[in-house]
Amino acid sequence: MRATRHIFLHGFASGPQSKKGNALREAFAARGVELTLPDLNAPDFAHLTYTASLAVIDAAAGDDPVALVGSSLGGYLAARWAQLHPDRVSRLVLLCPGFDMVERWPKLLGADAIARWRAHGVLTFPDGAGVPTAVHWDFITDALNHPPTPEVGCPTLILHGTGDEVVPIDSSRRYAATRDHVRLVELDDDHGLLGSVERITVEAFAFLELDG
Repeated sequence: MRATRHIFLHGFASGPQSKKGNALREAFAARGVELTLPDLNAPDFAHLTYTASLAVIDAAAGDDPVALVGSSLGGYLAARWAQLHPDRVSRLVLLCPGFDMVERWPKLLGADAIARWRAHGVLTFPDGAGVPTAVHWDFITDALNHPPTPEVGCPTLILHGTGDEVVPIDSSRRYAATRDHVRLVELDDDHGLLGSVERITVEAFAFLELDG
């Protein structure tokens, strides 16, 4: 039997340099487990799409069974990849998963910003290194080709900060409340969850059955 590959999926405007991702990688490594951090900004951050990011996960997973740890947009992508490959994913750990992005972003960015993005074809966001980057509207049009909230069949653990203002915790509460295979852990933290890395590691190791 092939060993399970553990992969961390970063969020929007992040990358393999993710502070949370690297903190988790170090915490996993200290316990003898490798956590891979692929760059989901495909083909690059300016031209990012869900579909291209999912192809990156394809390559990172190879032919092995996988357990995915996804943060924010990466949490959405983890769930979507598991939906597309139900026989490949044993378990999911989702950190403030960015469900319902197309519906949520007008409230987050403002209707005027969304209108400018649509009209001009680009909107500037800082990338993972803080460099202002013109992100193409194709990010939104491609997202419309994917379900706002993926359905997954595998056991799923969600850890979400009660002070999250980017992805309000109510989305995870609703998701967990209607699915028996989903467990929600609420943390006294914000969207970054940087104050909860040790708690996340403990919860993830127990859930992924890595303690033994």
